[in-house]
Amino acid sequence: MLTTVEATIDEQGQVRLLRPVRTTGCRRALVTVLDEDFGLPNTKKTPNITLMSESALGEDWNRSEEDEAWAHLQE
Repeated sequence: MLTTVEATIDEQGQVRLLRPVRTTGCRRALVTVLDEDFGLPNTKKTPNITLMSESALGEDWNRSEEDEAWAHLQE
C-alpha cells in the first residue's frame, strides 16, 4: 500500500503528519522535504491557500452540473 500524507517539519526536524495514518504493523516511510516556504497557520507568512486555489476550483464548482448534484442539500 502506497499512501501519500502531507506533513510539516519544524526547525528541530520533528515531522508532524496532518492526518492520522493506519497501518497493520510497522512500516517504512520515505520523507521528501519540499524546498518552499509555504508558511504555517498562525504565522505572518501564511498564504490563504483557499484564495490561491479559488479560480481553479471555481471552474469546476460554478457549473450547472455541480448545482444539480448538490441541490438536495439546499432544500
